[in-house]
Amino acid sequence: MSQEQQKEYKRLLVTSALPYANGPIHLGHLAGAYLPADVYVRYQRLKKRDVVYICGTDEHGVPIAIAAEKAGVTPQQIVDKYWADHYDTFTRFGMSFDHFSRTSAPMQHRTAADFFKVIHDKGFLVERAIEQFYCEKCARFLADRFVEGECPRCHRPGARGDQCEACGSSLEQTELIHPYCKVCGGTPVLRQTRHLFLKLNEFQPLLEKWLADKGEWKENVLNYVRGWFQEGLGERAVTRDLSWGIKVPVAGYEEKVIYVWFEAPIGYISATKEWAEKKGRPEAWKEYWLQPDTKLVHFIGKDNIVFHAVIWPAMLMGHGGFVLPADIPANEFLNLQGEKLSTSRNYAVWLGDYLNKFPADPLRYYLAVNAPETRDADFIWEDFQGRNNSELADILGNFINRTLTFARKQFGGAVPERGVLDGLDEQMVRTLAEAPEKIGALLEGYELRKAAAALIDVARFANKYFNDQEPWRTARENRAKCATTIHLAIQACQTLAVLMEPILPFSAEKVWAMLGQPGSVNDQVWDGCGSRQMAAGHLLGQEQILFTKIEESQIRPEVERLRAISEALKAASAGAEVPAEKADSEAPARAAAVGAGQPAAAAGPAAQGNPSAAAAEKPRITYDEFAKVDLRVARVVKAEKVEKADKLLRLELEVGSEMRQIVAGVAKHYTPEEMTGRTIIIVANLQPAVIRGIESNGMLLAAEDGQGRMAILSPQGEIDSGAKVK
Repeated sequence: MSQEQQKEYKRLLVTSALPYANGPIHLGHLAGAYLPADVYVRYQRLKKRDVVYICGTDEHGVPIAIAAEKAGVTPQQIVDKYWADHYDTFTRFGMSFDHFSRTSAPMQHRTAADFFKVIHDKGFLVERAIEQFYCEKCARFLADRFVEGECPRCHRPGARGDQCEACGSSLEQTELIHPYCKVCGGTPVLRQTRHLFLKLNEFQPLLEKWLADKGEWKENVLNYVRGWFQEGLGERAVTRDLSWGIKVPVAGYEEKVIYVWFEAPIGYISATKEWAEKKGRPEAWKEYWLQPDTKLVHFIGKDNIVFHAVIWPAMLMGHGGFVLPADIPANEFLNLQGEKLSTSRNYAVWLGDYLNKFPADPLRYYLAVNAPETRDADFIWEDFQGRNNSELADILGNFINRTLTFARKQFGGAVPERGVLDGLDEQMVRTLAEAPEKIGALLEGYELRKAAAALIDVARFANKYFNDQEPWRTARENRAKCATTIHLAIQACQTLAVLMEPILPFSAEKVWAMLGQPGSVNDQVWDGCGSRQMAAGHLLGQEQILFTKIEESQIRPEVERLRAISEALKAASAGAEVPAEKADSEAPARAAAVGAGQPAAAAGPAAQGNPSAAAAEKPRITYDEFAKVDLRVARVVKAEKVEKADKLLRLELEVGSEMRQIVAGVAKHYTPEEMTGRTIIIVANLQPAVIRGIESNGMLLAAEDGQGRMAILSPQGEIDSGAKVK
């Protein structure tokens, strides 16, 4: 056990990554940084621990400045709109922030400027002269996203000065081919400018020593940080030429602003200061940021790991006096209907739209039980419907409703007396008593998926208990036994109400009211909640349907909307070369080809228009590049269709001594019977992908001509599975 795990904390300070105020909240946001934190905080409150949960909108930066210029409004108007939108949708979703702030607030401007000044005065910043694009027409230096051009890697147009979305490459603006100003369209020129840089390299030894005792952290965080350390930390710019942001508090830099990546995490501190003022104890923030017995936990998505696990701790070390993060549970990404979520293409499920059609709790549950904790997860509308109907409605909701309905009909709506327990009764008592500790341990370890599953398991056992005890029979034959059964079933409902609260807060309150209990379920204590009995004679409230089943007609429009967007993107990108490393994320037509075993060679536009024409030749690669591809012989042991997917088969493969599965887009050409027993060739070293909720671990090779004919590639002659293809 590490020193961190052994440490006793007096209070907890929990944050979620600040959402950027240039668009609405979508499901990817929720699954990554928000729902996991909210569940954790709600649980800690039920444990009666001192916990403060802080968040707010990140409101500075180039995208907001560009959006404002294009719309002819001020940046403040843009961020005002989205702060209100975020606050509204988060509230409707049940997020329980103690304070939801914003980085354009005066408190943030003061706090960030003071923090920056300390870092500067301690000598951790250095001035560097660099060349940067300058727009003579706009009369200003252009920050990275104010410049676009042709990507030097994939040669797609529209690459930004910091990244090409088409191929995912990180760029410097000076690398762009044919650059132009995003605002006026003019061609910029290079001019020299000065910026301040954080000497991040000087913090590497301290950071490595600090992280050496974090062995209990999630592997994705530790591996990411180790990669940065292996490459070696360098200097990083902390100022930029922009008018929208927090002014640099250093002489000679008054016309520049603090780089948003530097000032945004300081928003956690300024938001805590605002919270303290709101509580009427303006100095209380110091207890949470300056006292070493505070546990600081940052919930983030994996794209924020470097900022929270490397740069932010270095900033805190450089300033001095602040607590350092005790844990950074970063989640992977959430995909959507088997494809990468893309807000710029509107391929997303927006929280506000969802909440206008469905309740919050089914989404909270589905994102919890399907959380992307160790690998990317997939939001599938049909799976969401199935989980709601079969688990929330048929198991959890059904048990509570049948118990309270039976109590009303047989015992006048009051809790009956508990009598002598039989073996099954005692098993029910043990299950309820053990549940809080079991689920609590999972939540302490940020294992949301397992905690959600364990919650449903309690309800599943309670349903079985109800069925096996047959109270409808004992109501006639053994009234005392029937009373004991219903007494324990009501106790189970009370226990479930408390256990539900972190994940299903709205439904938990309904159950509490249905039990006729005063106050709120939030007032209850987690520890021992499974052993607390309800007094005989207590009058219950009115039962109601807890979870309504979702019909196919309700989700069909959602599925069709996403399919239409995907097909439109597919049509728009037809004929464009798709870089291999981004094929599964930016080109929906080829997503399955990389992650799901689709044909590796697809007909290009020339072949589609002329059956005799060959597909367009891709750029040549070196032998060393080709050698990275591990081609293996595999034998199909089992094949079956993927439900509600006309093109997909799930294949179980024998690859030497290993068994694996892939999802292949060959169902239009081959039946499961034709595939079973076939020897094929696969790419064996692709990163796994999740397609329609099924992990695909490899890709089969096939060819397809311009007439839509497909041929799966197979070795000639007898050869063992697992053999390497050379």
